[in-house]
Amino acid sequence: MTKPSTACEPRWLSDQEQRSWRAWLSAITLLMDQLNRDLLADHGLSGADYEILVRLSESPDRRVRMSELAELTLASRSRLSHQIDRMEQAGLVRRESCAEDRRGAFAALTDTGWQALVAAAPDHVASVRRHLVDVLSPEEFEALGQACRKVSERLRSG
Repeated sequence: MTKPSTACEPRWLSDQEQRSWRAWLSAITLLMDQLNRDLLADHGLSGADYEILVRLSESPDRRVRMSELAELTLASRSRLSHQIDRMEQAGLVRRESCAEDRRGAFAALTDTGWQALVAAAPDHVASVRRHLVDVLSPEEFEALGQACRKVSERLRSG
């Protein structure tokens, strides 16, 4: 690749950094696609559905304000609203109004959503193990977690 000439020359990636960057991009894209395919094939849930069900199941009263759920799932409010619409049609969640703030709303886990999560969780964990955890040594997996936490913290604080 020909490097463009600029007044402030960027710090280009070395060949090793470029290989590592591209390997990470490939791995995360392929992994998320595989996990999503497994959830869809086995349980009819998308990865986004599953993440929302998990977040709701971990919250008091199994409900979360929509704005907070958007932050927890790293989704835009618009994207989350469309996702909740689809999940509501499937009976997995329901919207509830917020008594304190008429503009606010909650997403709440339904019994059907809870049952779907309980059914999918063991298979999803097995898929995560098969495609990631068991591919790495415990030390490599711990290092991966530490590196990802470091990057996440930096991006969230920025």
